[in-house]
Amino acid sequence: MKNADMIPFEEAYRLMMESAAPLGKENLSLNEARKRVLCEDISSDVDMPPFNKSAMDGYACRSADLDAPLKIIETIPAGKAPEKRIGEGECSEIMTGAVVPEGADRVVMVEHTEIEKGKLVVKHKSAGKNICYRAEDIARGDIVLKKGTVIGAPEIAVLAAVGCVDVPVSKNPMIGIIATGSELVEPHREPEGAMIRNSSSSQLAAQAKSAGFEFRYLGIVEDTPEAIGGIIDGNRGGVDIFLLSGGVSMGEFDFVPGVLIERGFDLLFEKVAVKPGKPTVFGKGKDDFVFGLPGNPVSTFVIFELFVKPFCFALMGAEWTPRSVIAELVETVERRKTARVSYLPVKLIKNGKVQIVEYHGSAHIHAYTTADGFISIPVGIERIKAGERVEVTLVK
Repeated sequence: MKNADMIPFEEAYRLMMESAAPLGKENLSLNEARKRVLCEDISSDVDMPPFNKSAMDGYACRSADLDAPLKIIETIPAGKAPEKRIGEGECSEIMTGAVVPEGADRVVMVEHTEIEKGKLVVKHKSAGKNICYRAEDIARGDIVLKKGTVIGAPEIAVLAAVGCVDVPVSKNPMIGIIATGSELVEPHREPEGAMIRNSSSSQLAAQAKSAGFEFRYLGIVEDTPEAIGGIIDGNRGGVDIFLLSGGVSMGEFDFVPGVLIERGFDLLFEKVAVKPGKPTVFGKGKDDFVFGLPGNPVSTFVIFELFVKPFCFALMGAEWTPRSVIAELVETVERRKTARVSYLPVKLIKNGKVQIVEYHGSAHIHAYTTADGFISIPVGIERIKAGERVEVTLVK
């Protein structure tokens, strides 16, 4: 264990990210590749567009001929090559996406034309030529997507356009989700006496799925070293990242850090100067990693966004940058203790403004059902005044 004292967020983040390395490579089909990370640069095998193509339905013609009626010599649908060259006083009817015939240097929109006595008359001359020129977007051999790109719907379209149907991606880390706590029951059970439902695991699974990570729910374990150690021992080799909630604080039954050390995990930190989430643990094993998260659902939610998500993307060779917006705070936020970075749920409202959501602490997960994201109050800052501009990290 390198550091059992509370350390700044920035130091904890650095220690965590320095331990990350991509897990390997695999090839997936286009339909499987969404939310995965490219492990190679992707080059185009074609020009895009592959030919001069019409951007409009209209008539392909010569700019020099627009003042006189034009003879229509053919119709060119998309997918069919032109058969005739445009000569003086001629034009061809052309559809959007069709090949512009030789001799033509513009396409006149159909809305700007009329047919009079069997010939085309241009009624309005626009400045635009309405032609998408060959290779103006991408030339054959150009890199279209870089290694480390997270694949979304636009990237899928690009991969399809360049014929990349076997997509080279980094392997997705397998997350093993474990809830510790003798007081926990599964959500389908009605809790009795001092028992409570396990909400954190379902939340973590939803966050993992939303990010595109693979996960297994490994269940609830009692607050005993034997139970906690047993579930870790039974799943090593099949899990890349253990994600435990609960059992990481300073109580008599908080056994997680000690159990992890006994199993060879090098704990890089056990306490981070963040609120909520101070008793966050991160460790590195020989072939796996572990996060120990506080049991309260807001803490697990926030720490997943701050630590787990960027770490998982780092294991896939990507640098994760959360979506954020800048907004004006509508009310002053104050606090007494300033030793930790505080994260508060907020809601975006009209006119570029943001307001704090009613929030009672790390057990109040309901606050995030109406929140769009969170803001941070840095270490040493007692208040942020109404009217100040703040960065909102979006979580929806």
